[in-house]
Amino acid sequence: MLLAAGRGERMRPLTDTLPKPLLSVRGRPLLEWHLRALAEAGVPRAVVNTAWLGDQVSERFGGVFSLQRPDGLDSVLSISYSNEGRDFGAALETAGGIARALPQLGPVFWLAAGDVFVPDFAFEPQAAERFAAGDALAHLWLVPNPAHHLRGDFGLSPEGRVLNLPADHPGPRYTYSTIALLRADLFAAPWCDMPPGNPEGVAAPLAPLLRRAMDAGRVTGALYTGRWTDVGTPERLAELQG
Repeated sequence: MLLAAGRGERMRPLTDTLPKPLLSVRGRPLLEWHLRALAEAGVPRAVVNTAWLGDQVSERFGGVFSLQRPDGLDSVLSISYSNEGRDFGAALETAGGIARALPQLGPVFWLAAGDVFVPDFAFEPQAAERFAAGDALAHLWLVPNPAHHLRGDFGLSPEGRVLNLPADHPGPRYTYSTIALLRADLFAAPWCDMPPGNPEGVAAPLAPLLRRAMDAGRVTGALYTGRWTDVGTPERLAELQG
């Protein structure tokens, strides 16, 4: 699932007429970088949630994304959409949007936000297979804290468990990259109280669900040190264009 529903307030005026995931970085829309990486990894299908100017996203990418491989063959990624703007008039935040799209997703699925630039990340099938074989509800990729988020989000144990550390904990904390492997079970009781498909369009963040699962020892993670940027301001977008 690719998250593409946000308004992008901090990116205004760029996002007044263009959804944030369609902002271009080095000649490609931000969302296309993820679609290319998913196609290269052989992922067969992506679900994209939309809200603000969501029709532009579906018009830009349609229902199929094809990528020609070095061997001359095409990798084909089918795309479906969860249109929160059409259905509810606004974005449902991360957990609300995932719960809404859950009927279109499998028991284990990748998650990535459409407004992060991470050109070297590989959605490796082996990582998904290892995750599916375990008991974790989520596997998060964490990154070193950027200048605009020096306090970070979560801790990481030597054994690879993501830790819900209190704000005053002296241990190191890292920033959630927005890339994860998730199990659909995370969006059911006792972790989540929204019904499948989120028919009422409840807007809810993902962090509380993750923190509950962390406290139960059900979230694993890894530190990613490749190129990663949260494209949250026009200035950060401009810095990526060199």
